[in-house]
Amino acid sequence: QVQLVESGGGLVQAGGSLRLSCAASGLTFSRLAMGWFRQAPGKEREFVASISWGSSTTYYRDSVKGRFTISRDNAKNTVYLQMNSLKFEDTAVYFCAASRALSTVPELFNSWGQGTQVTVSS
Repeated sequence: QVQLVESGGGLVQAGGSLRLSCAASGLTFSRLAMGWFRQAPGKEREFVASISWGSSTTYYRDSVKGRFTISRDNAKNTVYLQMNSLKFEDTAVYFCAASRALSTVPELFNSWGQGTQVTVSS
């Protein structure tokens, strides 16, 4: 198990940008695939982006392609989500998660952060 702590959420105007960070504890961080998920009130948690342990492969949900970029710095035990051209529909609690293998489904991620709120004003 790895402990994850998200930060960087907040209130931003539509069209603006935010950079989320996820700090991980443990020496095995570099061997884990990482992902970002989000959940709006009354909605199921949905996949946003994921990245392999060596950053060679990334996945994005269609609605964020070209706007969001996932990256990681294994030396800092941190994964990032750069969010540009934010839309009102991006408003949600964003969660960082870790898994042993690269995936897009939440069931395969066994470690989760507490979440950070992202609110986009229209």
